[in-house]
Amino acid sequence: MDINKLASITQLRGEQQKEIAEIIGIEAYRKLVEHYGGSSIYINKFDTITRPERDMEIRKKFNGTNYHELAKEYGLSETGIRKIINKK
Repeated sequence: MDINKLASITQLRGEQQKEIAEIIGIEAYRKLVEHYGGSSIYINKFDTITRPERDMEIRKKFNGTNYHELAKEYGLSETGIRKIINKK
């Protein structure tokens, strides 16, 4: 079948494929199939996308001694805060 003839989610096999098409829409699903069909792709979690911005914010708020406060504010360990601060 020609991918352009895919008109309905009900034509898809597999619950995960139907779920993806429902979330992004049939047109976007067609584009995914055209570009990535047959391959595995990984979709980042939201926190992975926003982590660099969060880390930059932590570095800006760091005053030299407030590891504990930043750890509480961001839900991280003090060790995690130290790693962020020391990362170049």
